Amino acid sequence: MLRRRANGETVEDIQPDLLIATGRRKGHSPSLSSIYRALAEHEKTQAYPEAVETAHAGFAALQQRDRSPV
Repeated sequence: MLRRRANGETVEDIQPDLLIATGRRKGHSPSLSSIYRALAEHEKTQAYPEAVETAHAGFAALQQRDRSPV
């Protein structure tokens, strides 16, 4: 999807070719809003990679804390 967007295709052109792999809507195309949301999330991770790493580390620490015996 990212490559096609970079080549100038619109989300509306790409949407029919995308399929949801699992869940209740398996085999259907995602909604336009879902695609735009995924693109925005991707752009955030590209713009702020340190924030993503910090969030993952913090989440891992919380999981470890929750698994520790009391």
